[in-house]
Amino acid sequence: MILLKHKKKYLKKEYIKKNTKKFNQVILALFSGGFATFSILYCVQSILPVFSKQFYLTPAQSSLSLSSATITMALGMLFTGPVSDMIGRKSIMSASLFIAAILTIICSMMNSWVSIVLLRSLTGLALSGVVAVAMTYISEEIHPNSLSLCMGLYISGNTIGGCSGRLLSSILSEKFSWNIALMIIGCIAFISSCSFLYFLPPSKNFLSMSINLPKFLNHFYSQLKNPGLFILFLIGFILMGSFVTIFNYIGYRLILEPFFLCQSSIGLVSILYLTGVYSSPKAGILMNKYDKNNILIASLLLMIIGVFITQFNVLLTIIFGLIIFSGGFFASHSTASSWIGSYTNISKIQATSLYLFFYYLGSSLFGTFGGFFWFYMKWPGISAFIIIVLCFGVFLSFQLKKNNF
Repeated sequence: MILLKHKKKYLKKEYIKKNTKKFNQVILALFSGGFATFSILYCVQSILPVFSKQFYLTPAQSSLSLSSATITMALGMLFTGPVSDMIGRKSIMSASLFIAAILTIICSMMNSWVSIVLLRSLTGLALSGVVAVAMTYISEEIHPNSLSLCMGLYISGNTIGGCSGRLLSSILSEKFSWNIALMIIGCIAFISSCSFLYFLPPSKNFLSMSINLPKFLNHFYSQLKNPGLFILFLIGFILMGSFVTIFNYIGYRLILEPFFLCQSSIGLVSILYLTGVYSSPKAGILMNKYDKNNILIASLLLMIIGVFITQFNVLLTIIFGLIIFSGGFFASHSTASSWIGSYTNISKIQATSLYLFFYYLGSSLFGTFGGFFWFYMKWPGISAFIIIVLCFGVFLSFQLKKNNF
């Protein structure tokens, strides 16, 4: 796939170790980048009912403001990763963050639904340069003994960004308008992008590579043929699809009887995402002690239990169920994504890109497709759909365990 410009096969790698200044800088930079990325990406999720009301949209149509961004992000990640092999990890991540922040500010000025969806699509494409490359940067630069911990902390930063974007947009859209909400989030993301550019250490283990298209495609094909990797790709597809579907439509449920919650109150549900701040690094730590398969299976079962709990029409019970579901999701994602990084020593960027492609493809397809279950069967339909999909995820996890992948 790739020809090295400088063949230094035996170059000693300079890994960044835990409890060093550079390690702390990496965490701070990736936190800033993750915060900007996921606050931009998910700021529209909590205000889907607002879009439905203002533009006279069904829930499925309103979900396109998120799905259009995640589908272009998924497609973009197949290419931005390899492009970073040529021009460098930090360069493409920094440019992507600034472009996405500017597009979000422009989107806040639009009052046409078609224009909003188009700009959100371009924003997702820009953000692919961060999401596809960050995990590869971590796997290349961080010492293997600290890889799981760093990956968990990175996902925790993403979680805080996603939570903040949802919460801010929900509160600001109620107090002012969705336009003001996106404008402020875009400005905050621009400042976070500056922090990312300043703090992230340049790559030490990166070697510039040129792309040979036939070999490039062959590597993708070989990754898809690998049964263990392909199962992990499918699990990522299931995880994100289930997670986004739950939170896309929980707002519609909570504005109806017997809850009748206002928009800012619905936005507070996004605080539940902070369970990932604990469960993601915790899963990374447990992976160093216990079998990855068992952690993955247990996390998926937690998600299923969480969905069952949300069936009761008691607000506190629903919140508790969402906490269980979210904790299981972030633990599962942390386990699966770390597994990808350690599964292959060749073409890590392709393996990571494919995992994230399936991951966000699940978000796009399930996030919109779930609207049909909501339209015909409301919350029981959404729940049945997600439980069936997660049960298939458990089956796939047992296949990993059975075949010792």
